[in-house]
Amino acid sequence: MVGLRLLLLTLLQFCVISLRVKASNRYNTFDSLLSSQSDDAAWELFNRWRANHRRSYDSDNSLDELMKRFSIFKENVKHVRSHNERSNSSYWLGLNQFADLTNQEYRALYLREPIVKKYKAPARSNFSVPFTFKSNGKPSSVDWRKDGAVNPPKDQGPCGSCWAFSTVAAVEGVNQIVTGELTSLSEQQLVDCDREQNQGCSGGLMDYAFEFIATHGGLETEMEYPYTASDGICNAERKENFKVVTIDGFTDVPPNNEEALLQAVSEQPVSVAIEASSLNFQLYAGGVFTGECGTRLDHGVTLVGYGATDDGLEYWIVRNSWGEAWGDGGYVLLQRGAGKDEGVCGVNMMPSFPVKRGPNPSASSLGNKSSFLREVDGNGANQESVRPHHLGRKAVKAS
Repeated sequence: MVGLRLLLLTLLQFCVISLRVKASNRYNTFDSLLSSQSDDAAWELFNRWRANHRRSYDSDNSLDELMKRFSIFKENVKHVRSHNERSNSSYWLGLNQFADLTNQEYRALYLREPIVKKYKAPARSNFSVPFTFKSNGKPSSVDWRKDGAVNPPKDQGPCGSCWAFSTVAAVEGVNQIVTGELTSLSEQQLVDCDREQNQGCSGGLMDYAFEFIATHGGLETEMEYPYTASDGICNAERKENFKVVTIDGFTDVPPNNEEALLQAVSEQPVSVAIEASSLNFQLYAGGVFTGECGTRLDHGVTLVGYGATDDGLEYWIVRNSWGEAWGDGGYVLLQRGAGKDEGVCGVNMMPSFPVKRGPNPSASSLGNKSSFLREVDGNGANQESVRPHHLGRKAVKAS
C-alpha cells in the first residue's frame, strides 16, 4: 500500500501539478497511470487531484455529487491515456482543472453561443481603421511575452467573459509597445459597463469592446476595478472619470487571410475567436494543437506570437483566459499553416486589434472624457500622436 501511494504521488506530479509532461516520456507516464485499473488507485488519484485544485462538492447531496464527479474523472483519465498513446500526435492531454467535468458541462460553463451567429460585425465607425498590407518582410518568429508586452494569463472563471479578456490582453500589449509600460487593465469594467451590444458574462465581441474603450476614453486598472467573475453594476464614476490606458480605435484583419494575420501579430498582440468546444481542447496540456475542432467560434483568445517546432510544424502562441493551470502555463500552441483558409479552429476568421498612436492622457486630464475625445479627429486618430506604434518596433524585428 505504501509503495502504491508513492507511485501515485509520483504520477500526480507529472499529470496534475506540472501538467507539462515532456514529449519523450509522456506516453510511459500515462501508461503507468492506468496500469492499475483498481478503483482504489483511481480514488487515491482523484482525491489528490481534488486537493491540488481545491475542489469540494458541498451540496445537500454531496456524496452523490462526489461519486458523480469521480465517475466523470475516471472517464477523462481514460480519454487522456487513449489520446497520449497515439505516437503521431503533436500534442498531449492532462488532468487539468476541467478533469471532473463532462464536455457538455465544460461547454456550458466556459463557452458561449457561436460568436458569428450571435453577434454581427459592427458597423464601420469613426474608430474603425482600415487594415494596411505591407510589403516588407516579417520575422520568422515572434513572442511578445519575451518583449514584455504580455501579462501572465488570467482566469475568467465560470463567466462567459472571454471577449473581455481577449480585448484587454490586446490593449495591454499595444499599450506596452507604445509607452513601454505593461499595465494590468480591468476586464470587469468591460463586463459591467460595455452593455450596449456586449452582454457581460453571457458573451460579447472584441470589436464592440475596442469601440467602447475608444468611445469612453480608456480603461481603468485591474487593481482599481478588480475582476469578480460575475455581472455587476457599472461603476459610473470610474467609467467616466478614471482612465489610465487609451486607444484610438481598432482594425479588423481581413478574414481567412493567414498572411495578413501573420503581419498583424508580428506588430502586436491580436484578438481572435476560435472554436474551443472539443474534449481535447478542454484537457489540452502541451504541444501543438492540431484539432479536433471546427469553425463554430465560441471563445475569444489572444495571439501573442508565432513560431515553429524543430521539425517545422508552424504554430500560433495563444494566450487563454483559464488561468495558468490550464494548458501549457495558460497558453496553447495552435497549428498554423494547415492549408485551411479559416485556420485551425477558425483562428483566421475574425481577427482584430486595437490601434494606439500616442501616449496616454496625463494625470491632470484623467477623468475628462470630452478633453480626450476632442484630441481625436474624425478617423479616430489622436492629434498628439507621435507615430504609429509599429514603425520603430517592426524595423527592429525585421532586421
